[in-house]
Amino acid sequence: MKSIPTTGFKTAFEEDVYKGLTSYPKYLLSKYIYDEKGDKLFQQIMDMPEYYLTNCEMGILQEYTAQIADSFTATGGFDLIELGAGDGKKTKVLLKHLNEQNYEFTYLPIDISEHVLKVLEASVKKEMPGIDIKPQQGTYFKTLENLADFSKRKKVILVLGSNIGNLLHENAIEFLRNIQQAMAPEDMLFMGFDQKKNPQKILDAYNDPHGITEAFNKNLLVRINYELGGNFNPDTFKHWETYDPETGTAKSFLVSKLDQEVFIEAFNLKVHFDAWESIHTEISQKYDEKIVEWLAGEAGLKIETRFADSEDCFRNYIFRKL
Repeated sequence: MKSIPTTGFKTAFEEDVYKGLTSYPKYLLSKYIYDEKGDKLFQQIMDMPEYYLTNCEMGILQEYTAQIADSFTATGGFDLIELGAGDGKKTKVLLKHLNEQNYEFTYLPIDISEHVLKVLEASVKKEMPGIDIKPQQGTYFKTLENLADFSKRKKVILVLGSNIGNLLHENAIEFLRNIQQAMAPEDMLFMGFDQKKNPQKILDAYNDPHGITEAFNKNLLVRINYELGGNFNPDTFKHWETYDPETGTAKSFLVSKLDQEVFIEAFNLKVHFDAWESIHTEISQKYDEKIVEWLAGEAGLKIETRFADSEDCFRNYIFRKL
């Protein structure tokens, strides 16, 4: 099924692709969907009527803007550190208010995609030229190692869009614990959690009739082709979504429609797929209040307050250190 690479891996992308496609069952990490093309596809997903998360969280930020901003305030100003900033569409609701009300702060958007950070920085400088913005490119876990360095004044750590839902509970606790360890007593974490709801509504959000989510997931194969010399034919894979209402876990798969072999030149790898064999590409975890409280407690955090949209589909929580 596989050949051992003759040389070491040049990038984390190479190593993770090799590990994922030589495992059983096969998997690929969703963070690698986000190249320039993947970023654009995700912007399209967020604009779909079926993808309720964007409008729900946007509604929260618009309704409670002043209340949320007031919780950020601190003598001497604060650092607003956003993990997984994306295009900043929702964050700009807060940024505009903070800017108009002359809050003293620095905005540090962090994202794995250098392309999306450049777009965000340009748009913030154009729309709100008074804001001090310092983009940081990198993964969550790499960035968290440096969070403790921001210790001269209050840190407000933003994680919007239920990005934590891309992590299994065990990894989510580790993620939260790493944030907690980087927090001083006056610091706070503002984080979104998509709530459990009608299972059909969740399935519709990740299995849209327009084929955008399918193209988004298949971008993993496209990226392997052009960066690692793969010969995947994306048309021979079917996008498939599942949701388990008991665990609250939505999972995305790419399923091979036929018995086939794929070659990846970068590490001389031949990968065989049986007909209907799957590649797991993404999870999107959904939550209820008990799970959020449990995750926070395990990480040494406590819920200070919460904000919900009108239908309670989505909640944003403010956490402090225990």
